Amino acid sequence: MRRSLGPLLCELHAHSRWSDGELPLSELVDLHGRAGFDVLCITDHVVRTDDPWRAREGIRFRSVDETSWDDYLADIEREAARARKTYGMLVVPGLELTFNDEEPVLAAHALAIGLRSFVSVDLGITEAIEAATKAGAAIIAAHPYGDQPAHASTRLTKRFARDEKLRGLVHRFELFNRTQLFGWVAESGLPAVAAGDFHRAEHLAGWKTLLPSPHDESALVDYLRSPRPVYLARFDLELSRVAA
Repeated sequence: MRRSLGPLLCELHAHSRWSDGELPLSELVDLHGRAGFDVLCITDHVVRTDDPWRAREGIRFRSVDETSWDDYLADIEREAARARKTYGMLVVPGLELTFNDEEPVLAAHALAIGLRSFVSVDLGITEAIEAATKAGAAIIAAHPYGDQPAHASTRLTKRFARDEKLRGLVHRFELFNRTQLFGWVAESGLPAVAAGDFHRAEHLAGWKTLLPSPHDESALVDYLRSPRPVYLARFDLELSRVAA
């Protein structure tokens, strides 16, 4: 049972040790469950075979691939059952379709929320988004940079801001990633969400999405795929301690 009424408090963008997150999936679930979240979307990275960051020193490199997909999904499903029973929290599977490039205007990451079949990015980000959409996922443009600098080259993803055709394939865009604002999203009138891009415990705080949707996976994914409004709110660590 949910512990609160009203819109669902959602973390739409979270990473575990299946890719570059610091926490195993069980700890990720417990952290968000104790903090009072209604929805946690697991969106670990899938990268192309020739990803340019594979050979970079100092970059922690793990990702989901076709050989690990079944185990990844099974782990999420086990934790989803526990999260529902323990916290009344909905855990939704997904991937971050990760197309890195040395040239930032060619790089783009997209969240595929509610994805239950493996999607490769080897053919390109456009093809990956189209495949995930066909599989029923909701697509969210992740940290869609415009002209502002990024603190890490692996996050400097500018293609959505410049490629109108690619934007047309996406259901929603991160207006906030953690506390970083992507103003061009608002200026363009695009449907927005806010997400934590969770990798470690301090990412629990920041801007989040409040979703006026029924508390089940199908309804949540359908809502995100629609143009219906959402609410954005700043989640503070003090609220987390109160909820715990």
